[in-house]
Amino acid sequence: MPPPLNGWRDKLSALEDLYQRHVKGVPKPPVLSSRVAALLSAAYVFIYVIPFYLSPATRPSPTLTRDAPSSIRARVRAVTFSTVLCSVLTIVVLYQHDASAKEIIRLLGIWPVSLVDTIRTMLLVTILFAGPIFEHGIVDGDWRDWIKLKGVHETLSSWIGYRNYIVGPVSEEVVWRSLIIPLHVLAQFSGKQIVFLTPLYFGIAHLHHLYEFRITHSEVPFFVAVLRSLFQFTYTSLFGFFAAFVFIRTGNVYTCMIAHTFCNWMGLPRFYGRVGVEAGSPIGPPDVDKKDDEQKSVPLYKGRGVGWTVAYYIVLVAGAMGFYYQLFPLTESSHALPVDLTKA
Repeated sequence: MPPPLNGWRDKLSALEDLYQRHVKGVPKPPVLSSRVAALLSAAYVFIYVIPFYLSPATRPSPTLTRDAPSSIRARVRAVTFSTVLCSVLTIVVLYQHDASAKEIIRLLGIWPVSLVDTIRTMLLVTILFAGPIFEHGIVDGDWRDWIKLKGVHETLSSWIGYRNYIVGPVSEEVVWRSLIIPLHVLAQFSGKQIVFLTPLYFGIAHLHHLYEFRITHSEVPFFVAVLRSLFQFTYTSLFGFFAAFVFIRTGNVYTCMIAHTFCNWMGLPRFYGRVGVEAGSPIGPPDVDKKDDEQKSVPLYKGRGVGWTVAYYIVLVAGAMGFYYQLFPLTESSHALPVDLTKA
């Protein structure tokens, strides 16, 4: 028991201590240790990836690629199991550390959510991809197909499309954002640490593709395969930085899923070369001194003028600048997680 308060000085001191702790907000010790958060996150990487190599149906081989329908079906089952297991583990940890059902649902980014937040965030993503949208939609003329949603059903009904645009974005955003980030919130990692550290688990989880690529493409030099894997690690981590930022700012895992699907669909922007160039036929009379088959082997191209390429790179840079300046305004939300992104 605390000692009895003798005199007004002791009472005033106790009142000041009460104010400092409960009104002014003296930092409380973390609910979850940083070591436990890191170990659980690393465990989720293994739980997500290891099942791919436990069964001949999911394990790649020189005769079975990861794009084979049978392999995709088996991997979808494995990913579903891994995602459910990781979800149960996270919910148990949150519950054991006195998080209420309402707090758990909020920390996981399930509810409450705002459709306006999703629209604003996707506008931000569209600004970032202004260059590729200009190239494919305007220069290549695909905007008509986009309006008609041409090819959407065929793509999503294929096993590769189902994996790339539905299963992959949903399962990966659940594990790497909805489950891992709340653990780091409870461990009181800073906002910047959460944004820049948690996506590394996401990037590391893709490094196993190096082994798969070597198995199915043994003719490719090892150094080239390593560079390919490091490049994949880089851009998956870069997307992870953005997705973690969006998850913290909006408290909405569904937006992260939609952004993930959109980025998978758009692919990486073009950073060099001309736009609107495609294989074409030779202009002018054929060369009578050469055989027809020799003429066909000559790489000939046709395309739009260089002005379209200049316009593309202007739009690409403008989109990147717009993304930078609108990053915080377009992700402002009343449903943000209790994380301060301004502190180191």
